[in-house]
Amino acid sequence: MTSAYSKTLSYLYARLPMFQRIGAAAYKANLNNTLAICQLLGNPEGQFRSVHIAGTNGKGSTSHMLAAILQSRGLKVGLYTSPHLKDFRERIRINGKMIPRRYIIRFVGKYKKEFEKIEPSFFEWTVGLAFDYFAHEQVDIAIIETGLGGRLDSTNVINPLVSVITNISNDHMNLLGDTLQKIAVEKAGIIKPRVPVVIGETQTTVKAVFKRIAKAKKSQLIFADEHYKAIPVKKKSNKATLVFNISSEKNVFLKNLFFDLTGLYQQKNIATVFQTLVLLNEYGFDISEKHIREGLSDVTKLTGLRGRWEQLSAKPLTIADTGHNEAGIREVLKQIRLTPHRKLLFVLGMVSDKDISKILNLFPRKADYFFCKASVPRALDAHTLQAMAKNKGLKGAAYPTVRKALLAAQKKAGKGDLVFVGGSTFTVADAL
Repeated sequence: MTSAYSKTLSYLYARLPMFQRIGAAAYKANLNNTLAICQLLGNPEGQFRSVHIAGTNGKGSTSHMLAAILQSRGLKVGLYTSPHLKDFRERIRINGKMIPRRYIIRFVGKYKKEFEKIEPSFFEWTVGLAFDYFAHEQVDIAIIETGLGGRLDSTNVINPLVSVITNISNDHMNLLGDTLQKIAVEKAGIIKPRVPVVIGETQTTVKAVFKRIAKAKKSQLIFADEHYKAIPVKKKSNKATLVFNISSEKNVFLKNLFFDLTGLYQQKNIATVFQTLVLLNEYGFDISEKHIREGLSDVTKLTGLRGRWEQLSAKPLTIADTGHNEAGIREVLKQIRLTPHRKLLFVLGMVSDKDISKILNLFPRKADYFFCKASVPRALDAHTLQAMAKNKGLKGAAYPTVRKALLAAQKKAGKGDLVFVGGSTFTVADAL
């Protein structure tokens, strides 16, 4: 089984363009291949109910929180996310359990010849696999996260109960557009006719874009943060959780809600989750306070989510987070400032196909940097990153791998110091 699965994955990686590894060359600017795949599979995308989630930051966390709550409701919940950190099967789960290896082997073997005629990308193939699996297993609902953008994303062949857009920030500008408004148009491409859409974060620069497109589609448009707020509560214990009071229309209606996701930036995603739950209840899902409390207190265990302000060790305190674009890095750095520490040691690796000059301007100069290269072709050479960072006043040594950089940082860290691993999803993946 292990040998057959390894061969199957090797085939997929070798034959199919994969954005995670090679970047823009793998991006397909239309849905033709996905539509052909779905037709070949008997249109599985129409055989289960779904929630579709796009956005620059927060869509992964929002997807996992919704899945955890729906699982606590007792439902069979499919979850499709990307990219994976350690195991390809992380992308496709039902109630937290990864898709079986044997299902992948059978699927690839069965459709190899037909798929080769279509010539799909890795992502397109994977979307077909996920939809086929969710339909075969008859999930009650699937939470589907877009990979990149929205309008032309392979997942955008579904007709969901609710569409969700978390926020808009500068990322993948070479593919999605060079302004926030252009990026918003691409993300808003998931809005379907007469399907309600939740916008997680009200942003004045793009609000009009969402209003215009939702009006044209005759879709109900709701800005979640205009209705719900998550207010942090000071904890009386050192337990690694966040506690929030949830208010609606300025009235607290849910007190002391515990989260096992400890990044304070989740505060923005919580409003999105609550507003989406309101809409799902209008469809008869009957999600109660009990389900919300149980789901949000145990998101990582229920769904397998990793890499969001995740503690890798206590001595020295080592935290990893997948935030990698300008907005994501800002949130990460804000959390670092709120985390008590004497000295900051930063294990930093980035990808080569992004404009990282602006991002490097954000990093603190009073930190020790351990520059590294993740084990994907897109990763930026550590010495190149070191030189670029030096021009911004960031100093440190270069290491050939994430592992070597992390070990060096942890060895140098003293009592009360903080070692942080980030800059790219792939840096965190290697650290894990």
